[in-house]
Amino acid sequence: MRDLGVDIRFGGPGDVEPVLDFWLHAAEGTDRRDSPDKVTALLERDPEALLIAELDGALAGTLIAGWDGWRAHLYRLAVHPAHRRKGIATALLAAAERRFTAFGAFRADAMVLHDNTLAHPAWSAAGYSPQSEWSRWVKPLP
Repeated sequence: MRDLGVDIRFGGPGDVEPVLDFWLHAAEGTDRRDSPDKVTALLERDPEALLIAELDGALAGTLIAGWDGWRAHLYRLAVHPAHRRKGIATALLAAAERRFTAFGAFRADAMVLHDNTLAHPAWSAAGYSPQSEWSRWVKPLP
């Protein structure tokens, strides 16, 4: 896929380590116990869930577009700091939304950290907004 001059493709096994390294540099909240095994499991379960944006063949952005058969979830929207404000996030979100629409999804939700205020305008510009009527409840597992 090509959006706004950005090549979008699905991630594969050879992308696991480069993506993990990329998230350390380009993503907020990288303390989530990311590991090669977890990214590999994602790719095995849904080979089209990891979207990778490239500029001139170099990794410039990522987005996990997870579809569980019921809901469309977005995680790990990250754009290389040197390539922000070039439409990469827009291109990744458009690709994810096309994917979700093909599945019949009627809404996508995004995991956005409250403190990641740098990301809020990008999500807002793409038409996403926080929902005030509920919050996420979590329980750490062993």
